[in-house]
Amino acid sequence: MQLQQRNKYLQNTVQTATPGQLLIMLYDGAIRFCRQGIEAIREQRYSDANTSLLRVQDIVSEFVITIDRSNPISENLLHLYEYFNMRLIEANMKKDVEPVEEVLSHLIDLKETWIQAAKQYNQLAAQTSGNTFKQTQSTVI
Repeated sequence: MQLQQRNKYLQNTVQTATPGQLLIMLYDGAIRFCRQGIEAIREQRYSDANTSLLRVQDIVSEFVITIDRSNPISENLLHLYEYFNMRLIEANMKKDVEPVEEVLSHLIDLKETWIQAAKQYNQLAAQTSGNTFKQTQSTVI
């Protein structure tokens, strides 16, 4: 029963999240799976490492698929995501934590960057909607 409630909660969370929140959730997942992959490699649980690293690759591939290619930074992000996948494949083949640690570091930095961008966007949106409300109010009065 608790598992069903948890799954329903997660489903509702995802369905009601903003695009920015979804992006942060994906970064959280990629970071978690990187850490699990590193731990599994260190403990020589290579099957678990493979599973975790493939999950990170799946998330990175989702970033590639959903990126807004009209955005000026999209080309740089695409190259970065391609590099992440290359390093994750290398880590998986060589059973080496160094490439995963590098990707993990970048993912953490990118997550923080997106959090800051979302905050700035929300502040700007709040100011804009406040100005719209003030303009509407002054027009009515």
